[in-house]
This record gives sequence, C-alpha cells and structure tokens, in this order.
Amino acid sequence: MAIKIAARRARLILWDVDEDGLNGLRAELAAQGVDVKTYTCDLAQRGAIQDTAARVLQECGLVDVLINNAGIVNGMSLLDSSDVEIERTFRVNTLALFSTTRAFLPGMLERRAGHVVNIASAAGLAGVPRLADYSASKFAVVGFDESLRLELRRQRSKVLTTIVCPFYIDTGMFRGAKTRFSWLLPILAPDYVAERIVRAIEANRRRLLMPRFVVAALFVRTLPPNASDPVLDFFGITHSMDEFTGRGPR
Repeated sequence: MAIKIAARRARLILWDVDEDGLNGLRAELAAQGVDVKTYTCDLAQRGAIQDTAARVLQECGLVDVLINNAGIVNGMSLLDSSDVEIERTFRVNTLALFSTTRAFLPGMLERRAGHVVNIASAAGLAGVPRLADYSASKFAVVGFDESLRLELRRQRSKVLTTIVCPFYIDTGMFRGAKTRFSWLLPILAPDYVAERIVRAIEANRRRLLMPRFVVAALFVRTLPPNASDPVLDFFGITHSMDEFTGRGPR
C-alpha cells in the first residue's frame, strides 16, 4: 500500500515494529524521491503509540489519511492460546485503533477533512475455528468503524471512514490457510488487495469486502445457528485453518 500510495505523490508516514523492514522500505522509497518518514513503534503498547503520535504531529504536522493496518494472528484453539497471546492480539488488532484514531482525528475534525481506514477481515464477519481471538478482535474493528462512522455523521463531519474486510491474503501471515472453492473465495494476492484498498480510499468508499462473495457472510449471519453452521461447513470456512502454520514458530 505504501508503494502504491507513494506512486500517487503522497507524503508518507510509516510505522512498524520491524525496524529493519521499515528502514529497507524507507530506503527504497527515498531512492525514488518519495517524501517518507518512518517511526519504529510497537502498537501493542499504548504508551508507545501516544509518544510516536506526538512526535508525528510535532515533526510532520496533521495527518490527512490514517490507515490502521497492523495485525497479528496466533492461529491457536482457544484452550491452546495463552492469556498473553490473546491480550496481545487485542492490543494490536483492536485497541491500537482507538489510540491512533484518538491521536489524529482531532486534527481532521479541525480541518473538516480526513479519512480513517480500518483494515478488518472476513473473519470479522464470520467466526472461524482456531481464530477465536483474531476473529473477535476483527469483529470489534467492524463495530469500531461503524460506531465511528455514525458518530461523525451525527456531527455532520466531512471526515470519512472505510472498513476493509478481506479473505485470507497470501502474505505469509496466514500461510497454510485453505479455501474449498478458490473461484468463490480465492486466497488473495497482496498486490491486488493493496490496489483495491487504495482505490477504495480514492473513491471514498465506506466498505470494501474482498472477494465479492464475502458479502454472503452478512446474509449468513441472519440465519439461526442450526442453518448458518452447515453453510460455513459447506464452503470450507470452518476447516480453513486446519493446516495453518503462519510465518513460523511463535
């Protein structure tokens, strides 16, 4: 996304806990003449978010578009997950959104312009075995975006929000995840997803579901469990994490 947004001549402010990866991307973008600032930040730590946000506002000024993209996954059953792992999932996937948005939204409201983009997941629309903490954290992101959108609407604000709910993306984060019907629910290519998200931001879209079949999850949720569960079984959702390995050992 950073590379695609840079191609549109935006000024970039990038955060990541991976300092080496962040420095590599900064060097790549700077070599292309991109105006880019980078900050190493552990989004599991509220204090780190607050400190980094303060530095950004002081060194870079107000932010036009905030993309809440950081996320982690354990891929463990509920009883195999530790308290530490569950809590860290929520700190990164959910609570960080509150901190970053609270830091940069006031500037957007002051200028009566801005855009908050929240990257959730199709797992935020339908629960998946071995994703209890991840799915719950992404359900929370969907609720966060909807509530924020309605708050801004009630204030007659021109600040926008966009919620993004993709199926599994082939970044390595969900390595081993499977799909039963790849023509309906393909494992998504990162370049495709990034381009769709950037275009959605440009078009001021309020919601982006990828692929389109993910919209079916909204209808499945209206069914009683004795009907919805077999539907999720049939489409392979309940077995999609059976062979999950992720990026490697925890």
